[in-house]
Amino acid sequence: MTCWYEGPLAAFDTETTGVDVEADRIVSAAVVVQDAADTRPRVTRWLVNPGVPVPEAATAIHGLTEEHLQRNGRWPAPVMYEIAQELAEHAARGRPLVVMNAPFDLTLLDRELRRHRASPLDRWLASPSLLVLDPRVLDKHLDRYRKGRRTLTDLCAHYGVTLEGAHDAASDALAALDVVRALGRRFATRLDRLSPAELHTLQATWHAAQARGLEAWFARSGAPESVDAAWPLRPELPAAA
Repeated sequence: MTCWYEGPLAAFDTETTGVDVEADRIVSAAVVVQDAADTRPRVTRWLVNPGVPVPEAATAIHGLTEEHLQRNGRWPAPVMYEIAQELAEHAARGRPLVVMNAPFDLTLLDRELRRHRASPLDRWLASPSLLVLDPRVLDKHLDRYRKGRRTLTDLCAHYGVTLEGAHDAASDALAALDVVRALGRRFATRLDRLSPAELHTLQATWHAAQARGLEAWFARSGAPESVDAAWPLRPELPAAA
């Protein structure tokens, strides 16, 4: 029987105007689908004119200028619809979705859907829901005592995955997918018995524990900071916030 990490997987990634999921916007996105390990991936890309200024700091990371997006990007509303439809299709097929640091990308997508389609992401995925695999959460749980950073670049180096064109949504999505496959093989004795649905539930628990641990570390360092424990999607802020 084929293990889940050798079978069909999809991956989702975005590039944005910044790191604030409540205020920043998606400027590009990609979904990568691979039917089995070592098969040719299928890539769907979106380029978005966010309708707001694109900070130079963001452009320095992903290379997408405001001028380029205004000339070549599409309006957000139809793009967010297409992305939500794509993710809903993978959910319906029971195909796990790899999202590196899922609470960022999925929450940002949720806010864009609320902003431009007046509907939260959950409305598109009410039944069945997404089965998310977050390489950041998985790696931190399965190899918790390893020192060092755990960005996508770091995980690629650690698991022997080639990352070509970092901070391109399609390249990052494919790299995250490859990291999950490599991670699955390395920790096969601990993961083979778990289904993607079981892993989705477990990751919510693991992420919450990781958030509490990070908050405790901040407190010990004399710089208390709140870390959101929600995974894979942060709840909507109250209107007063």
